[in-house]
Amino acid sequence: MKIGLIQQKNTSDIADNIRKLDANIRSCAEQGAEVVVLQELHNSLYFCQTETTSVFDLAETIPGPSTNHFAEVAEELGVILVLSLFEKRAPGLYHNTAVVIEKDGEIAGIYRKMHIPDDPAYYEKFYFTPGDLGFHPIETSVGRLGVLVCWDQWYPEAARLMAMGGADVLIYPTAIGWESSDSAEEKERQKDAWITVQRGHAIANGLPVVTVNRTGHEVDPSGQTNGIQFWGNSFVVGPQGEMLKELSNDNEEIYIVDIDQTRTEKVRRWWPFFRDRRTDAFEDLTKRFLI
Repeated sequence: MKIGLIQQKNTSDIADNIRKLDANIRSCAEQGAEVVVLQELHNSLYFCQTETTSVFDLAETIPGPSTNHFAEVAEELGVILVLSLFEKRAPGLYHNTAVVIEKDGEIAGIYRKMHIPDDPAYYEKFYFTPGDLGFHPIETSVGRLGVLVCWDQWYPEAARLMAMGGADVLIYPTAIGWESSDSAEEKERQKDAWITVQRGHAIANGLPVVTVNRTGHEVDPSGQTNGIQFWGNSFVVGPQGEMLKELSNDNEEIYIVDIDQTRTEKVRRWWPFFRDRRTDAFEDLTKRFLI
């Protein structure tokens, strides 16, 4: 499975962002990509730094303008696209939604982000209702894509359920970065933790993991913070957590990684974690806390 990663800086000009995405998708296709993964909320700036009701005007239906546009791109180039959109499901009901477009331009499936953060500069609960579709891989012509979104990447339960559903690869469109007041040491700890937890998902489930983050600085419209410096570092690891590719912090980049799908079964034969899981003893995982 050849997967293209697009790590991109965004501006307030949505049309220009999309033109740049189109060019990058085309470049990935020319280099042989079968699947191209875009970053979280790729059409616009990351608008969750503030709580502003007018921002809901950015949301769109699925199907809608973005899925129609990228469906034409997918069909023309013969590639599968993993999109990340601000979905308007109904008045007052919005989701952070990943959409997989098959190479014939049809929507193969959607995933609504399940874990929604609410932290300084990441006020997503103001905008997004938690997903209600569960953790189910999306069937495509090249395999089953276990698509999750950003904050989901910190939860081993989400990765496990996607793996249990037969995912061939875990994919995380992402928007994560640093606040400028953090020390250099703290910034490095945050980035390392982010990479480490996802490498753990790969190891625990014997699956490749693909994470595509945005890069560049985006200002806080309220002026209350110095904005977010998105840290890039999009990466791909194999089923033993081995680093196959890691992109830079602050450069726009595209990269094609060739994932050997036969390794998943080999690794699971060596490390049969699914065989040894004590499913009879896990009922407490559905509780919030035990004390």
